[in-house]
Amino acid sequence: MARKVPSLISLVIETIKREVVHEMETLIRHGRRCLSCAGRIVFTLLKHNLTGDRYTGKHTCRSIATYSIYIYCLYLDSSSSSSSSSCINRINSCLDEAAELASLPSFDGCIGEMNVSDGILKCIGCEGHVNHANYSKLSYHCQQFGHYASCLRLQNVFCVAETCVLLRKSNLQSLIVRWIISEKHVDGLCKLLLQNSETLTSLEFIYCKLSPTFVSAICGSLNVVNTHTHGIKHFSINTSSFLEINPVSLPPGFVSFLSSGRSLCSLKLHDNHLDRNFAWMLFSVLLDASSSLSILDLSDNNIAGWLCNLNGKSKCKVPLSLGIGKSLQSLRVLNIRGNDLHKDDVESLRCALVSMPNLEILDISDNPIEDDGIRCLIPYIVEAHDRCSPLAELYLENCELSCSGATELLDSLSNLKRPLNSLSLADNGLGSEVAGPLQKILGTAIKTLNVGGVGLGSLGFQELEKGLMTELKLVDINISKNRGGFETARFLAKLISLAPNIIAINTAYNLMPLESLTVICSALKLSKGSLERLDLTGNNWDFQPNHASMVAEFHHNGRPILILPSYLAVDVPYDDDP
Repeated sequence: MARKVPSLISLVIETIKREVVHEMETLIRHGRRCLSCAGRIVFTLLKHNLTGDRYTGKHTCRSIATYSIYIYCLYLDSSSSSSSSSCINRINSCLDEAAELASLPSFDGCIGEMNVSDGILKCIGCEGHVNHANYSKLSYHCQQFGHYASCLRLQNVFCVAETCVLLRKSNLQSLIVRWIISEKHVDGLCKLLLQNSETLTSLEFIYCKLSPTFVSAICGSLNVVNTHTHGIKHFSINTSSFLEINPVSLPPGFVSFLSSGRSLCSLKLHDNHLDRNFAWMLFSVLLDASSSLSILDLSDNNIAGWLCNLNGKSKCKVPLSLGIGKSLQSLRVLNIRGNDLHKDDVESLRCALVSMPNLEILDISDNPIEDDGIRCLIPYIVEAHDRCSPLAELYLENCELSCSGATELLDSLSNLKRPLNSLSLADNGLGSEVAGPLQKILGTAIKTLNVGGVGLGSLGFQELEKGLMTELKLVDINISKNRGGFETARFLAKLISLAPNIIAINTAYNLMPLESLTVICSALKLSKGSLERLDLTGNNWDFQPNHASMVAEFHHNGRPILILPSYLAVDVPYDDDP
């Protein structure tokens, strides 16, 4: 019997089928374990249709590739958290690439008609189909996979009406926008915000110039349709500028946004050149707002004197005229680092902290508060713990503290019935004399301690090593940049033996000689702890072949525990002078 000669179309379809099935089976073998349930169903249907006897117009290269990418997105969506963001990352890659081209002065056309590069097409499974015009167009990818675009980052060139059309299928939850500087950008952005007002929960601005009119328009666009409230939980403006700031009032739309946002839990205004008046007005609004604000970040501005109106108030109470809202009462994290705050600011801050009974984390690093400033803060810390305050983390890095002020603080903290979980005094010139007070704090239940760059020296490490006598609760410690020499290694050996729960140690740039490695490895061999990372970078070591085998046995989950100095940097001197 003569064998039936296959048709040309059947040969083409069989070739495509083998390629698609092979790629999908490879994905299954090398994936996180299995496809999602939905992916299995679609895959089965695809396989069944391709092996059937009939081939209709639906079984074209376009539909097969679409199914393949769809299955891939379902797989990623059902797998680990890192993999589930891959589809979003691919869409963002398309948009970032298009933004570079659209920003050129020579660009004059529709954004959706822009071509996606071969590299991006390869990542999302469309390589080899570029002969189909639709596959190489940005509009195709937005329309086909816009549904997965829950988290996007957009340059200002995308803040136009066309973007709303391209992303009409999206349900944005998180949006990052950059370089908003003109009314045209704001108008386009507002349309996109209105389109996603019911799903958007996180909004961040970077490198923007915002006038009061711009701010009010943007905030007004966030309200859910037919309501006067919004669903934003996280709102950030970073490394931007507020233009034409009114010295006596905030933009009305911004005030309404803060007052009506009952879902708002994180407000970050970092590095925006904010002054004391803006910060005080913001503080006043938050006192009377009804949101459950959890995080307030005003870092890297210039708000010195922002709470001066509280100075001299009886018993440091906030004036009743400012309201008794719950926004600051629910605050857990306050970050005001890098604001050129001094002693007077700390006195005022102590009064304001009374309005934050649930504060857990306070960061006032990079402010020259000096010893007098820390002495103003100590009574608040003691009183807070007497009131069973949840204050657990305190960051005082680079505050121009001396050993005297740090000693008073450490002595007070060591006597608390419920010690802090985390403390950082890094980059203050405390000297070796602070070793004694540090011994006391190490003897408490503190879990994280950062004393990097405080000038302990070899004498300080020697005193610390002698004072370690009992088991420690430490989980993470940073003792880097202290020029401790060989005494650093001796302290490490003692520390490792007495801290069974320690996970991370940073001892970089301590001028340790190479023989320190032998001491450290011996301590690790005897240790029964759970150390995952020990940073030894920045020490000028001349490695020998036997050193590689010495450190090779120390791993955690397949990764080396010892982070050794780079061979490329051994001749680079380290200078920790200010």
